Amino acid sequence: MIALLHGLARQGRLVLVIGLIVGILAPGLAESMAPLIFPMIVFLLFLSVLRVDVLSAFGDWRDVPGAVGISAAMQIGLPLTAIAVLWGIGALDSILGIGVVLVLAAAPLTGSPGLTILAGGDPAPALRQLITGTAILPLTVLPVFWLMPVFGAPEVVAGAAARLLGVIGLAGGIGVWVRRSAGFLQTTRGGKAVDGVITLVMAVVVVGLMSSVGPALIAMEQDIWATLAVVCGLNFGAQAAALFILRRGKFTSEAPALAIIAGNRNLALFLGALPADTGAALLLFIGCYQVPMYLTPMIMGPLVRRL
Repeated sequence: MIALLHGLARQGRLVLVIGLIVGILAPGLAESMAPLIFPMIVFLLFLSVLRVDVLSAFGDWRDVPGAVGISAAMQIGLPLTAIAVLWGIGALDSILGIGVVLVLAAAPLTGSPGLTILAGGDPAPALRQLITGTAILPLTVLPVFWLMPVFGAPEVVAGAAARLLGVIGLAGGIGVWVRRSAGFLQTTRGGKAVDGVITLVMAVVVVGLMSSVGPALIAMEQDIWATLAVVCGLNFGAQAAALFILRRGKFTSEAPALAIIAGNRNLALFLGALPADTGAALLLFIGCYQVPMYLTPMIMGPLVRRL
């Protein structure tokens, strides 16, 4: 079993792509697995903490202001810049424009530490920013939602963020206890085994996430190609820009993780706050955004190794 998990870890990028393809080509299976998405994401968070001790993610309490500053820049600075650009070109009220702003305003993806591992980076900074970004999300959404009232009530997002933070605390606490109780998990062999489980869980999750994208791709709907182009440009563009900016200086070792969280955000938190018609219209955008997310290790891996 351990050897099998090590094999999954070695072939992690390919396994994620296979999960993506299965989700697209088997829409019936994807729909049946959709109810498992949230429990699997919580389990994925537990595995991330099992892989990297959450207490070591911050290293020193003096790191907290820097982590908060990074989260604020990503969750306030980037979406406000996008709002200005989209307003200038007259695309602020479009579904694609709304989706772009939501992506940039969101906290890091729950699975971002796992993506960082698969891309060959240190997952600790991703875990640190996941916790920090989720914790301050109720505050960072206020200016964005004020400028774009189409998003609905910011207190709904604040409540969802608080619930997610509670889940992070529970999963993180259990993960820390299990990691420190089992010496095997602190060895290189144990870490690789956890990497294999993370790979398998992420591949299963993406099958359910693709339930709305598969039928659109199979039907060759016109909107899906423009949406895919926008989400891939946004995701990989944000990652490449962050990696380029942070590749030198004190953030060099953290650059891969920070680049990955720059492009991969937790859009699901906003669904409960959006008006019903806006949320329904964004389902295709959210589904398409899973494509660059799950291609991140394959695309970013060579750049991380070069760095």
